[in-house]
Amino acid sequence: MEKGVPIRSLSRGIAILQAINRGGAISMMEIARTSGVPYPTACRIVQTLMHEGLIEREPSRKRYRPTAMVQTLSHGFQGHGLLVQVARPHIVELTRKLVWPISLVTHVGHSMVIRDSTHALTALTFNSYFPGFTLPILESAAGIAYIGYLPEEERSQLLSTLKLLPSKVTTHMIDLFENSNLSDKIRAQGYVTRAYNVFTSNPGKTSSIAVPILVGDRPVGALTLAFFASSVKMSDAVEQFAQPLKDAARAIAADLSSASFDRAAIVI
Repeated sequence: MEKGVPIRSLSRGIAILQAINRGGAISMMEIARTSGVPYPTACRIVQTLMHEGLIEREPSRKRYRPTAMVQTLSHGFQGHGLLVQVARPHIVELTRKLVWPISLVTHVGHSMVIRDSTHALTALTFNSYFPGFTLPILESAAGIAYIGYLPEEERSQLLSTLKLLPSKVTTHMIDLFENSNLSDKIRAQGYVTRAYNVFTSNPGKTSSIAVPILVGDRPVGALTLAFFASSVKMSDAVEQFAQPLKDAARAIAADLSSASFDRAAIVI
């Protein structure tokens, strides 16, 4: 990423569009809360997005939803076709064994993006998370696991850009990476846990555990298992799920390594 100060209004517009895209149909108050944008500013941005045809207001209630126009923003993006293809049977089998939903997640900019998931294959989920759902990189287990396995120079560069989007959670996590050897701890245990996730469609209801997918010594994504926070203690989750997740991640990496693929199509 080129150095420089980001355009704040554009960053806020993207945050609001992502919040609406995740929520499906949400109120103005929910848009402001989930995007972290002040309410008056959020109102102006929402009006702009409506003018551009990217979102619309529901006729019967004061809720806003994305339109088909948002698909024009993804034209030209090639995605992670091979990674999804290789990982799919592994995450389906893992959900069959463990019952809980699994997501395949990769890094894009300041977020982690779901590329595939098995939420639709199990009843043990509050919502189905489809490809394109974004997770805050320093608040999600997948994002923290991914950063923990980046080469030191790349990790430092990414953390530097994340400092431009300050929040209490972001600042705290950056401090742990820079001053408390968090990366070494992540690599030593091979997984990351996050309790009571706040960025989901049901804030605080789920917890998660994630492991990186490594091709060679480089992370190309992560696997995340989500579970009901009230149903499974984190210590029990680690004991039951950490090793199967690691095994699946290694199997996916092995399949990728044995396939004929363009590395640039896997790694962003």
